[in-house]
Amino acid sequence: MTTREARGLTAAETEEESIAAYLQRNPDFFERHQAVLARLRLPHARGGTTISLVERQIEVLREKQAAVENKLAELVRVARANDAISERLHRFTRRLLGAVPRAQAVARIEAGLREDFDAFHAALVLIGEPSAAAASPRFVRTVPASDPNLKSFESLFSGGKPRCGQARDSQREFLFGPEGVEMASVALVPLGDKGSVGLLALGSADRDRFHPGMSTEFLARMAELIAASLTGTQR
Repeated sequence: MTTREARGLTAAETEEESIAAYLQRNPDFFERHQAVLARLRLPHARGGTTISLVERQIEVLREKQAAVENKLAELVRVARANDAISERLHRFTRRLLGAVPRAQAVARIEAGLREDFDAFHAALVLIGEPSAAAASPRFVRTVPASDPNLKSFESLFSGGKPRCGQARDSQREFLFGPEGVEMASVALVPLGDKGSVGLLALGSADRDRFHPGMSTEFLARMAELIAASLTGTQR
């Protein structure tokens, strides 16, 4: 019994397999025999007519492109819906934060930055009249609006948006104390309208951790939550 008979194939089917195998081994066949390619005809996918192999390939590519475009449109729709939900949740969170006492809010901010975001070098500078000693002086301190150290942050406050990159030596020393010399990159985040509440500074010994090209949308949202938690109540 031949291999063909054992597999139950007809002579025509065996010949088709041989042709298919040959074409797979010689993918440049139609490059060398373009006249054969031009004479090949295939049934049209949506009718009884026939089209060339090239036309059929173009048709398949168009169908694939249409499928990709539909998938992309669906992904964009889902992303926009998720953004809308995220924005509503963000507003809802801001409302809830107003009920947290300031001292408790500061403690939670410090713990969240350290434990959830690995921000071990962080400084929270609040603008106002100092009262009682800060519970965590290395993290938070209150300075009057007239403090001369705040002048170097005027452009940051007027812009009202987070800024990432390098900072001046005097700024790093003011924010991080002796550890400031180790901060190769920083993120400066104004709090409140044009920094009316103060600023949050995040530092890293990695020069690329906070670079000018990175997105600051997350930092801006964090600033809104921090400002809401600190201004909701003054207890």
